[in-house]
Amino acid sequence: MKKDVFKILALLNKAVLPSFTKKRLDLAKASKLQLAIFGYKLWVTKNALD
Repeated sequence: MKKDVFKILALLNKAVLPSFTKKRLDLAKASKLQLAIFGYKLWVTKNALD
């Protein structure tokens, strides 16, 4: 059940949130908002794969 929710969130993230890896964003120069989005996407992806 929990894994299904995270898979749905991962699909929504892919459709709505920007991809920083495709834009070649340097994490050392990223803003706080960009780092928060990156961390959130990473957390959702990690939980979707478990």
